[in-house]
Amino acid sequence: MNPIVEKVYQIGIIPVIAFNSVDEALPLCKALAEGGLPAAEVTFRTACAEECIRKIHEEMPEMLLGAGTVLTCEQADRAMAAGASFIVAPGFDPEVCKHVIDKGGIMMPGTASAGEMQQAMNMGCEALKFFPAEANGGVGMLKNIGAALKGARWMCTGGVNAKNVNDYLGYDQIFAVGGTWMCKSDVIKAGDWAKITAQSKEAVDTMLGLRLHHVGINTGNEEEATKIAGLISTMLNMKVTPGNSSIFVGNKEFEIMKKPGRGTNGHIAIGCNNVDRAIYHLSQRGVKFDLDSKNVKNGKTVACYMEGEIAGFAFHLVQA
Repeated sequence: MNPIVEKVYQIGIIPVIAFNSVDEALPLCKALAEGGLPAAEVTFRTACAEECIRKIHEEMPEMLLGAGTVLTCEQADRAMAAGASFIVAPGFDPEVCKHVIDKGGIMMPGTASAGEMQQAMNMGCEALKFFPAEANGGVGMLKNIGAALKGARWMCTGGVNAKNVNDYLGYDQIFAVGGTWMCKSDVIKAGDWAKITAQSKEAVDTMLGLRLHHVGINTGNEEEATKIAGLISTMLNMKVTPGNSSIFVGNKEFEIMKKPGRGTNGHIAIGCNNVDRAIYHLSQRGVKFDLDSKNVKNGKTVACYMEGEIAGFAFHLVQA
């Protein structure tokens, strides 16, 4: 995966912005970044778009910037020169696609049919925009198309919001979504940057879906594990399910290890909607991960331990 596309995938939600003035650029992007979304698709719907991209790129180089609503080769050139890392268009224009790709840029053309998607992929577009997503059938439509175009990767925009974001991101071929619900135009005009930060945090938390998955308890041997599992089962009226290296109690809320595992006392598993995204976003919060512990199945990370322990417990993320 191209590093820029991978970064978009890790961030997960790309705010789509139509700036009213250059003065909005930095405070808005700082608000987004503080909320956990260090990215923006700046649309060329307004005259100040190019200058906004340039200002953000110069003063906030850590911000991942895309240019949206790019309709011509000339606009694409201006956007890339200003600092845009990827170009997004509302439709599929072969001339613009070829122009951007030939210049070594990342092109995400808007597509709404299997024919457009196939043409764009054959031209070398690694990532596609599905727009307008909801009006064109949403996730259900892409699942039908994805069965045939297994190499397609979509960023969905148009009708994506806090209520359906995980419906989209829950489909593996959708690598990201774009939206405005965390930075509505009226909030931008009011300059309520604190609200944008709060809504960005909420969007990230909704996307990640972090929750307690299970608690692992270390024991010295199988006999001790069986005894502890029985005690918890009796106390909470939960079923016991023996496994090869551990015994589960309930619906796997408790995992009793038959011999000492990771962590002095055991481990605590945190469930999430996507382990790669959780690693990225928690890393931005200062959490460190033991990346050598990654468990990858069919090309997808399903578990990863954090470094160190908390109160004698190792913590790890798990796909849930």
